[in-house]
Amino acid sequence: MKFEVMRDSLLEGLNDVMKAVSSKTTIPILTGLKLEVSKSGLYITGSDSDITIQTYIPTERNGEQIIKVTEVGSIVLQARVFNEIVRKLPTNEVEIEVTNQFQTHIRSGKSEFSLIGLDASEYPLLPQIEEDRQFFIASDLLKSIIKETVFAVSTSESRPVLTGVNWQVKEGELHCVATDSHRLAKRKTALKDLPEEEYSVVIPGKSLNELNKILEETSSEVAIVMTQQQILFKTGDVLFYSRLLEGNYPDTSRLIPNEYKTTILVNGKSLLQAIDRASLLAREERNNVVRFSTIGQGFVEVSSNSPEIGNVEEQIQAESIDGEDLKLSFSAKYMMDALKAIDGQDVKIMFSGAMRPFVLKSVHDDSILQLILPVRTY
Repeated sequence: MKFEVMRDSLLEGLNDVMKAVSSKTTIPILTGLKLEVSKSGLYITGSDSDITIQTYIPTERNGEQIIKVTEVGSIVLQARVFNEIVRKLPTNEVEIEVTNQFQTHIRSGKSEFSLIGLDASEYPLLPQIEEDRQFFIASDLLKSIIKETVFAVSTSESRPVLTGVNWQVKEGELHCVATDSHRLAKRKTALKDLPEEEYSVVIPGKSLNELNKILEETSSEVAIVMTQQQILFKTGDVLFYSRLLEGNYPDTSRLIPNEYKTTILVNGKSLLQAIDRASLLAREERNNVVRFSTIGQGFVEVSSNSPEIGNVEEQIQAESIDGEDLKLSFSAKYMMDALKAIDGQDVKIMFSGAMRPFVLKSVHDDSILQLILPVRTY
């Protein structure tokens, strides 16, 4: 195998695939990257067996030659080392040549590295995915959906299925739900050309976070293909595969109250800032708990108290308060995460009692719902 490639294009590809490589893998060859060069271009693959990312660099892009192929072939190289070498090469022209026994020479300017490669045929194959259940979503919309849900996944492995986000296709809509059993984030989106049949998958939160990093650099549409065990996201020249979590996701619709005793309309940004300030004095061992109460004349009070440090109280003018007076406590972090997902818009908060879950929605947009379980302090 022998080819020349432009370093900046190679680095761009490495930036994406390195997101899938983990030093903790139990399969030694997965600490490496697979490079496969053909007459049409270079495929680079990285995987930790949960996530697999493949990127493609064509020989030509916009009339400019990026890769010059002398001899086709494939090799697996130590990912971290290869990535660092390419970063520090002196010129933009890089030549990679594999000689006997997988010996790999990387030349650039007056610099030459020799790496011991591994046999590419030992590297796991990409998952086989039938593409008959494919639909498309704008990358900005997909980024929003991930941002508005993934923070609420569980970090505890005691119920593995809750460490993922449940994606359901039903009635022409994509419903995305995450919960750690103390809070819930839900986003529904109407999409064209969704598959007819209904199905439900659970995507690991970690996979969605890594996908979001790749989407930062793209504005093209994303094709999504779901199967029983895998989901594939295709954007530009990048393929992003993730395994799915096994197990039945709980029916979360029963958690959302049907009737409310108190409804408060308030500016999301000013509430977020007040809770942020109150959380400065919230005691760490109490899980950062902040108190929230209605105090008449259209005001709500946010407060926290720490015997060793002091206390803070702040009043916020609500746009409207309907229903019973209210006093409850909640995790400042959970509330701030929920308000950030709704993103500074005017927020409608609906309460059905001091120890019942309460719901946050944007006044202007019904597609996002956040639910939080209060904390018992009163």
